[in-house]
Amino acid sequence: MEIVLQTENLSKSFGSRKIIDNISLSVYAGEVFGFLGPNGAGKTTTIKMIMGFLGIDSGSISVCGLNLKKDYENAMAQVGGIVENPEMYKTLSGLTNLKMYARLHDGVTPERIQEVVRLVGMEQRIKEKVKKYSLGMKQRVGLAQAILHRPKLLILDEPTNGLDPAGIRELRDILKNLAHKENTAVLVSSHLLAEMQLMCDRVGIINNGKLIGVKQINELLDDATVTPRYRFYTSEAAKASEILSSDYSVVLKNVTGEYIELQIYENKVPDINFLLAGGGVPITGIHKVETSLEEAFLNITGGGISIA
Repeated sequence: MEIVLQTENLSKSFGSRKIIDNISLSVYAGEVFGFLGPNGAGKTTTIKMIMGFLGIDSGSISVCGLNLKKDYENAMAQVGGIVENPEMYKTLSGLTNLKMYARLHDGVTPERIQEVVRLVGMEQRIKEKVKKYSLGMKQRVGLAQAILHRPKLLILDEPTNGLDPAGIRELRDILKNLAHKENTAVLVSSHLLAEMQLMCDRVGIINNGKLIGVKQINELLDDATVTPRYRFYTSEAAKASEILSSDYSVVLKNVTGEYIELQIYENKVPDINFLLAGGGVPITGIHKVETSLEEAFLNITGGGISIA
């Protein structure tokens, strides 16, 4: 597989505080790579170094084999991205902003501009002034701007900010299409773990400035040592909860009018079923709740609840 982005032993300190500690990772052409980390983990700092916005204390970054420090202009010509908020002239239209940005790159035709406008779903509003746009609309135009020159590497920091659920789904489809059909390497960070689970091919988890690991989404979920959860469907959930309250090996996670959800290992399921049935609680079904990316993330990072 073609390596588009590679960092080797990347480190960064602010004063005596080490923010990034020897991070090495690779992002391949044709994949959506998710970058996850709790607040203050160093995720945005890493992205800013990759984009050339922050200097590197030690280590190296290369894009398409071009060293960022030694050949900055040629390396960055392969990159498109949005870090934090898209920057545009608010008194000009979205279309004018795109035309101005296009002048910075060779070979961006009027047809390409219209193509990316359609791609991000802004055909109806692109001629309006940016100051009239919602944050979500600015994100769409910012994305159009980032992919105008067909970059080999697309970097997006919190791209779903301001988007409604339909907009998030559309963005997810756009990014997956760019990666899987146009062979773009996409590096994306987000606090919406459920969306990352649907969007990404692989994820890298950073915590306290260190890269804990890089895995395929399915591998991460399979390897997470999270105690499974099972739902026992019954019309007597409250009674079931009372029966199990004295069993300290059972962790009660949820009780509804339709089921009781327990955190237990699989070998415990028949015992629970027998105990509840013996106590007069009819069980109409048992369902295993799949591990989510959020659970895997919290388990791996030791409970970093605040994600950004």
